[in-house]
Amino acid sequence: MTLADLKTGQSGKILKISVSGALKRRLMDMGVVPGTDVRVEKVAPLGDPIEVRIKSYALSLRRGEARHIEVEGTHSS
Repeated sequence: MTLADLKTGQSGKILKISVSGALKRRLMDMGVVPGTDVRVEKVAPLGDPIEVRIKSYALSLRRGEARHIEVEGTHSS
């Protein structure tokens, strides 16, 4: 399952970032690292972008970027 598959209010733990290069570095610099909890706060009306909460801050990701982030243990809060 990827971060793009989660609905508003669902959360999970980041398992893996399945992309390399500059995009992976940028995601990791923003706190998107394996083992971190993530929660979907909002999804734009057309599905892009997705606002997530990682650690104590909100982050907006494009759906295409979120598809590269594998997550597990999803549940609604």
